[in-house]
Amino acid sequence: MTDRYSRYQELKIDRPADRILRITFDKPETYNSLDENGHRELCEIWRDIDGDPDTSAVILTGAGKAFSSGGDFGMIERNIEDYQARCNAWKEARDLVYNVINCSKPIVSAMNGVAVGAGLVAGLLADISIIAKSARIVDGHTRLGVAAGDVSVINWPLLCGMAKAKYYLLLCEPIYGEDAERIGLVSLCVEDDELQDKAMEIAQRLVKGAPSAIRWTKYALNNWYRMAGPAFDASTALEMLGFTGPEATEGLAALREKREPNFDPKSPL
Repeated sequence: MTDRYSRYQELKIDRPADRILRITFDKPETYNSLDENGHRELCEIWRDIDGDPDTSAVILTGAGKAFSSGGDFGMIERNIEDYQARCNAWKEARDLVYNVINCSKPIVSAMNGVAVGAGLVAGLLADISIIAKSARIVDGHTRLGVAAGDVSVINWPLLCGMAKAKYYLLLCEPIYGEDAERIGLVSLCVEDDELQDKAMEIAQRLVKGAPSAIRWTKYALNNWYRMAGPAFDASTALEMLGFTGPEATEGLAALREKREPNFDPKSPL
């Protein structure tokens, strides 16, 4: 791998075919969770890919039985306890979304197993998103006790409509592969054993396509996301605000103790 990517230690990076870069979440023992370093790398790598003259398409996938299981408990706890950690988390949440949107190279996600957290952000923002039938998408923000930030506001309503977005985001209802395709949240759903081959097939088709035409089309279409930027910024700020309150503390305790959260029904709103 070139020096351009040598600094990335938490993400596995390889080139499975000419002009295709593959990023793999590679911590199968923790279902590909991301700590602070992994989260930062996932935010930053898209700028390097954008400037890489040897890459025409990207595949994003996960090793083992999961795509991504999100941030670890320590990262969530620091967001609750430390102001600087919350500020960094807010900046990185914004950087991840905008860097994927602004990366000129087409991105193909291949989502296997559970898909949550920052990995899911990149997976749903991918230009062509492919999910295995048995895979499960979960946005668990409100169960944790914070507002749904990440891509919840910037692309869920565009992809599957406001009614479905509210249903899944307010209730943290899981979405399996076929349903994700049915409601328009992803591009394609395929059999589990066909996922990686399909992602490679599509990436190779993108490589063979007219590069400027493909990149300009992506840029123009992503203006829909850019128009939703103010709403997205507000949602991530509200998410960070939630980490300062008792609901996030109870949500994290419930996750650690593997029980249902017991939130106080009273709210200042």
